[in-house]
Amino acid sequence: MLSLETQAQTPHTITSNVTVLTESFIIPQLGRERRVWLYLPNDYATSQRRYPVLYLQDGQNVFDEATSYAGEWGVDETLSQLQQNGQDPGCIVVAVDNDGKRRLDEYSPWRNEKLGGGEGDAYVEFLVKTLKPYLDTHYRTLPGREHTGIAGSSMGALISLYAALKHQDVFSKVGLFSPAFWFAQQPLFTFVRGTKIRQTMRFYFVAGAQEGPTMVPLMEAMRDSLRQLGAALKDINYQVSPDGKHSEWFWRREFPAAYQWLYAPKRHWWQPHLSGPAQK
Repeated sequence: MLSLETQAQTPHTITSNVTVLTESFIIPQLGRERRVWLYLPNDYATSQRRYPVLYLQDGQNVFDEATSYAGEWGVDETLSQLQQNGQDPGCIVVAVDNDGKRRLDEYSPWRNEKLGGGEGDAYVEFLVKTLKPYLDTHYRTLPGREHTGIAGSSMGALISLYAALKHQDVFSKVGLFSPAFWFAQQPLFTFVRGTKIRQTMRFYFVAGAQEGPTMVPLMEAMRDSLRQLGAALKDINYQVSPDGKHSEWFWRREFPAAYQWLYAPKRHWWQPHLSGPAQK
């Protein structure tokens, strides 16, 4: 594994659980390369266990303040502490950097006339057919769909929902933080309404009441669309936080609750709240 290059200004905040898998993972579907981060559970080196996996978008912001452009989520500190406290058995996290100038292109399968898009399908194929097989081959993952989740914020949430619905044989858990459904509203909802939920899936929605005017209405409409497709009420957790904003600090705060709900054993599933503030 490669170590992070030293950055002079902002100190690194990653824990020892995190490494850079590579600075240049080849994306054959797009003819590009990308940095990919890897978080391993506290006991990975001392056990022979296999672990569930979570795939996250915007990898620059997941673990490290030094590489983030708007603050980091602190996913490594959160998961390490949960496992240390006996609240979680451990999870492998794979975080893929965005491409910067082509982020919008890669995070939407559909084009927005003004902003781009249209490469999302190729990006998802990379996650499913290139990156995941590599991880399942080289690390002790639990490769089945019941142990595999995907999540992201804003545009990262849009592409995560698309990936999960298109590849239900791969993903069973979706974390949707302040999803930017507005970017491709019509084609996205057309796609969703034409999709069948063939297997049990969990959907965790969270947004802030202080985000843009379309955020909560579109998120509510997506929740209702999934219900109409057959998603069970118990498999959808829908949260609107009164103080929430479209910001990394908000997603960092909400990540622990989302993760614990998505990865809770089936016997611990609970009835979700359909409206109102996030429960702490």
